[in-house]
Amino acid sequence: MSIIGQQIKKYRMENGLTQEQVGRMIGVTTQAVSKWERGSTPDAEILPLIADALGVSVDALYGREELSLAVQLAKKLCKMQQEDAYRYAFGICWAIEIGLSGEASAIDDFMDMFIDRTFTENGKSADYFAKLINDSGIALTRMSPDFSHFFLMAESAGKSIMPHFENISELKKVFAVFADEKTLNIICYLYSLPHMPVAVSLICKHTGYNHIEVEKIMRRLCDNHLVIRTMIATADGEMSSYSVRPEGFAVPLLCFADEIAKNNPRPFFGTFDRKKPFL
Repeated sequence: MSIIGQQIKKYRMENGLTQEQVGRMIGVTTQAVSKWERGSTPDAEILPLIADALGVSVDALYGREELSLAVQLAKKLCKMQQEDAYRYAFGICWAIEIGLSGEASAIDDFMDMFIDRTFTENGKSADYFAKLINDSGIALTRMSPDFSHFFLMAESAGKSIMPHFENISELKKVFAVFADEKTLNIICYLYSLPHMPVAVSLICKHTGYNHIEVEKIMRRLCDNHLVIRTMIATADGEMSSYSVRPEGFAVPLLCFADEIAKNNPRPFFGTFDRKKPFL
């Protein structure tokens, strides 16, 4: 038996296909598929059709087993310019969202939508949401011209994610930081600046808040690990400056808070069949 015949049989059986089904997909007879699997070699021009029918590469038909898709993706992204890599990665995220729906028809209906397109509605930029929520996890995608993000949570059967959270009183402290209007305004201002230390006087000038209340807020942000305090030597003595933490903890939280604030953003694509509790 030729290596190609071995591989055709291997991948056909892995896909749960009969020789007749493979033949119909390629446009050949059942006997032709049977001959390949018994040692006959297909014509070179038909190999891509066979590979597509079996969901593998032509290399795989020659026995050069494919690297896992995750490894291939990682290698490809490493070779790309950063901006291109992020754009390409988001396309993969969108493919994940579609694939997790479990609906093969969705691939043709939605796969090409919103990738490299303009998001407009009545002449204005619009947000579009895809949401899959079931007992295995949650996948959320948001798409707009200059603001797109993806969230995936995979869960273990029968296990709650609640133990991974801090106790409620600690979570309350975090949300209390963002609930204060002045604190939130300062957070947004700091994240709008280039990544460099900012003096309290500049924060006061931009926000209109007095020096004492800004210092108090900055200490609170430091205590909650959202900003870093740095001391700078000046002609008048030491002066405090602040910069946001490089991890950018606040940004994902603000992204999802914005979705809640929009009050029921409509999903154009989604399923909601979760039966178990969220926490």
